[in-house]
Amino acid sequence: MKHLCSLLCFLLLALPALSKERTIKPGVLWPDAAGNHINAHGGGVLFYKGYYYWYGEHKAEHTSAALVGVTCYRSKDLVNWTCCGVALPVEEQVGSDIEKGCTMERPKVVYCARTGKFVMWFHLELKGHGYAAARAAVAVADKPTGPFLYLRSGRVNPYCWPADWTEADHACADTLQAAHFGRWWTEPWRRAITQGLFVKRDFSGGQMARDMTLYVDDDGRAYHIFSSEDNLTLQVAELSDDFTYHTGRYWRIAPGGQNEAPALFKHEGRYWLITSGCTGWAPNEARMFTAERISGPWKQLPSPCSGPNAKLTFGGQSTYVLPVQGRPGAFIFMADIWRPQHPIDARYVWLPITFKDNVPVVEWRDEWAPADFFR
Repeated sequence: MKHLCSLLCFLLLALPALSKERTIKPGVLWPDAAGNHINAHGGGVLFYKGYYYWYGEHKAEHTSAALVGVTCYRSKDLVNWTCCGVALPVEEQVGSDIEKGCTMERPKVVYCARTGKFVMWFHLELKGHGYAAARAAVAVADKPTGPFLYLRSGRVNPYCWPADWTEADHACADTLQAAHFGRWWTEPWRRAITQGLFVKRDFSGGQMARDMTLYVDDDGRAYHIFSSEDNLTLQVAELSDDFTYHTGRYWRIAPGGQNEAPALFKHEGRYWLITSGCTGWAPNEARMFTAERISGPWKQLPSPCSGPNAKLTFGGQSTYVLPVQGRPGAFIFMADIWRPQHPIDARYVWLPITFKDNVPVVEWRDEWAPADFFR
């Protein structure tokens, strides 16, 4: 009897630790299965064989530089997450693209059915060079948890013009000379940006690539969407059949509009893109664009956010839109609340997307249960 009582006491004490959470609480600490705040910032989520895999930036206490690499977490219910370790570690080798202390941001992973490989792209800045490199980097793995093998980095689509440019567009770009637009933010300069001043500037070296996401369309074709042209214009670049190269075909979205943090999804045949403005670590009002084709043309609509602090995207910045497996038309908006003075403490805003008159709406909720919401 004494041993039975001891066992019962142990089980009662262990119950809280064994119980699983049912709800997501946006903006508060989100512990993993070990009780540690999830460290996967600027991330994206992949569903594969019954599990969701969440990839993100590992943040340190006092720097946003990459000291560890890209982390991976796994979940069946989108609420309770287990840390699977570092999917792509930084390297100690001096001069390596992903040398410890570089910048690795917004990693996204997709599965390539043609090759059976998991392909990761992320925004890379070289150690000690600030944000001057503006590179896209790619790595591959045989398993969703990695280890990922780093392949290469670089600017995007050198010696390629936008796929939809007409002869008139090319003729106009030919007339643009950087020396004539030394002063930024003037009306002539803005007009020149729209006409391709920076596209021409970066033609031989490749287009800049910073904040980014990935999207695999219904036909299996993959796209890399990123902030380019000194964060003035978004670009959509088609990927090769194995998802590890660019094909040279790309299109521009909102030239000169200053958009970053792209998060793209598709609903009932229409593409939707949620972005942010460019205000550094500080939050701003989300923006939304829509198109019938991923190549555009894209039309801007008001912010999808609704509720307290919606004008500042609930204090966060978009990073990804997650399709809920087995629930057509069900999506989760993912955003990060950055803490630049204490990066590891950055929080997550995950909210369900609803549709009003066929337009996405992201409404603030203090707490919500995916299992109940997506019945």
